[in-house]
Amino acid sequence: MVHKVFFSFHYERDNWRAGQVRNSGITKSDVESAGFIDAVEWESIQREGDKAIESWIEKQMEGTAVTVVLIGAQTANRRWVLHEIKRSAEKGNGLLGIYIHNVKDMEGKKDSQGKNPFTECGIEDVPIYDWAEDNGYENFGKWVEAAYQKALPKAGKAVGAGAGAAIGAPFGLLGVVIGAAVGYLFGNEVDKESKG
Repeated sequence: MVHKVFFSFHYERDNWRAGQVRNSGITKSDVESAGFIDAVEWESIQREGDKAIESWIEKQMEGTAVTVVLIGAQTANRRWVLHEIKRSAEKGNGLLGIYIHNVKDMEGKKDSQGKNPFTECGIEDVPIYDWAEDNGYENFGKWVEAAYQKALPKAGKAVGAGAGAAIGAPFGLLGVVIGAAVGYLFGNEVDKESKG
């Protein structure tokens, strides 16, 4: 199954490496990508300020099911990468990390391994692979599918709770609370059924 993926990475430092990962996913045709931008467009968005950047990120995340964080030497220190990780978790996207420090840049150089950006966001239990050592070209689609499957229970509960709250809204605060609880439980039951 093809899943739309949002790629998060340190643009200035890791764009070349990230492009290699993205392009290999496209050639395998099991991933549709979002979150890539050219230098001119990125500079234009940056000049417009934080709200423009947040808006661009939200637009790029629309319809995505999985967020792949490409981890270079300084990724865990990047404000917008951390923002994208947090928004992805809130949205219910599957999460996975890929170390790209062993991927050569355009000068043929490797980089040093960076810190885990998920722990910087207080998120644990996210699988992280090494693109070069774990044969990312062959395994990327499998990693995305596993992240998607892992996120299904969370997404179902969130959707169920939101729908339940909306249904209960005409009955006041108590209706919203009861509706959200019922929706959450219903979402959990749907998740159990989808896993067979």
